Amino acid sequence: MFMVSAALLLSSSLASHTCTSRSLLSNVEPLQGSDQITPTTYQHLAPTEPSLPYSFPDSYRDLIPYSLFHKLSRSKLSILLILILFPVFSFSQDSLNNEFIMGPHMAKKVSDSTLFNKKLILTPQQKKKRIWLVAGANVVGYSTAMVGLYSAWYKDYPHSGFHSFNDFAEWKQVDKVGHLYSANIESRNEMELWRWTGMERKKRIWIGGMSGAFYQTVIEVLDGFSSQWGWSWADFGTNILGSTVFVAQEFAWDDQRIKLKFSFHNKEYSDPALNERSNTLFGSSTANQFIKDYNGQTYWASANLRSFFPKSKLPPWLSVSVGYGADGMFGGTENIGKDKNGNIVFNRPDIKRYRQWYLAPDIDLSKIRTNSKALKFFLTFLSAFKFPAPALEFSNGKFKMHAIYF
Repeated sequence: MFMVSAALLLSSSLASHTCTSRSLLSNVEPLQGSDQITPTTYQHLAPTEPSLPYSFPDSYRDLIPYSLFHKLSRSKLSILLILILFPVFSFSQDSLNNEFIMGPHMAKKVSDSTLFNKKLILTPQQKKKRIWLVAGANVVGYSTAMVGLYSAWYKDYPHSGFHSFNDFAEWKQVDKVGHLYSANIESRNEMELWRWTGMERKKRIWIGGMSGAFYQTVIEVLDGFSSQWGWSWADFGTNILGSTVFVAQEFAWDDQRIKLKFSFHNKEYSDPALNERSNTLFGSSTANQFIKDYNGQTYWASANLRSFFPKSKLPPWLSVSVGYGADGMFGGTENIGKDKNGNIVFNRPDIKRYRQWYLAPDIDLSKIRTNSKALKFFLTFLSAFKFPAPALEFSNGKFKMHAIYF
């Protein structure tokens, strides 16, 4: 049920921002002569809303502890935000320096992402108009989405005084890393919108950079007033950390030298009982498992080598990544399932729950130079995901080599 409400939230936000992006881009005034530019339009590029039917029959709701049910659905809003909002917000990365001209005589260089590779003239009137458009789109789009989310989900559950609960021990903290990743990517997308307005550098970094944490924190507040859930300090902390990582890199380097990325692989088990349990918890379709199955998710910190060693002859796209994941998890904190009467219906303490660490090369697709704005946009979108590559895994005290890991 909550996945349906999350889809409602995101589709409303998507519609608002897609409309705004098109209207904003249509206001760009091209220069004359050799500096003439053509705005890139996002029409046909944004993916359609994924079909994410709620995978739990009504009879299963009472079989799953509410904290487990909550984490399987709500925290994966992070990945949905990446899939749906990233193509709308994102402006293509470019390793070349670009210039924004804020007025007829004022120029400010920026070292990374902008949608255009040539000069943009922004008069004070244009700058003001763009700021109002972006601000309005954020307020209207997000407010509408929140109202839809509340109506579709929270209003059907009893309210309570504001309270918190501790879910830090669940899922080997893979879901917490997911919160960090989501807030970071959302902050990146929002800052690019504010960059487009011509806003002064420090302001756009702070306003755009902390937007990811703010958007996710609003949902935490709603949880805090619902008797079914509660405010999670762990979720709040990782939301703040994800946006802080983004902001710190922008202030230090005017670039995201270390990008956070995501990868996923389907999990299949030789034991039919495990497949049944997995399908009950995470859904049987790839789309549901992509959103819910922490056993198949890996989060990466990918460092671009050339940005740290600018005088080297390394390819500008070459990166090295450190990944984190976990496996053997068929419950939030233990591999036990109970029915609505408290009877144990699944009990597999023999399955070890363990963490996984990875080291792998990576490709920063946003650093690949191309004159095609459409291709650049697509490569930037893909840069939020880890490129499949050989990987060295360390888990259970042993090393394991993967020819290709994603």
